Amino acid sequence: MKKLVLFIASVFFANFALAQKYISKTGKVTFEASVPLFEDIYAQDDNNVVVINTDTGDMASITMVKNFHFKVKLMEEHFNENYAETSKYPKATFTGKILNFDKTKLSASPQKYTVQGTLNFHGVDKAVSSTASISSKDGKIYVQGNFTAKPVDFNVTIPKMVTKKVAENVNVGYNYVLSKQ
Repeated sequence: MKKLVLFIASVFFANFALAQKYISKTGKVTFEASVPLFEDIYAQDDNNVVVINTDTGDMASITMVKNFHFKVKLMEEHFNENYAETSKYPKATFTGKILNFDKTKLSASPQKYTVQGTLNFHGVDKAVSSTASISSKDGKIYVQGNFTAKPVDFNVTIPKMVTKKVAENVNVGYNYVLSKQ
């Protein structure tokens, strides 16, 4: 995990040696692809690494896809082996920007910001945009938001026998508490 943090920091923020960076190694990312009347498809990763450059609003995160855990172990196994193919595509990354970000305007009351960037999952880059609630308290930055992704956009094949059990639109949520580095 330490190597992942160093990788993100060195690659993404190499030009910002003096920039103020906030980081979390325990960010929470969830996804839900449930369909009514069928078993819930919900997974959570509590080890997402995220870095925000508070001078520019640049943001990057990385998730080891095997860190997503499901209530049903068999579902987790199928996700890793058949859908996400984690042996071939072990990580998901996001690089982007919080638009109009100004750290000096943050307060304990959450404010809405637009986050735009590129999500790489299953070896595919896709532009994503979300609305995030961002606040600051006790020297930490709190970021919470969500967006929708389609498995088909990331070349994830859903077998015909289960297509009616998996939502076409997957709800992805994120929740970060970042500390100054």
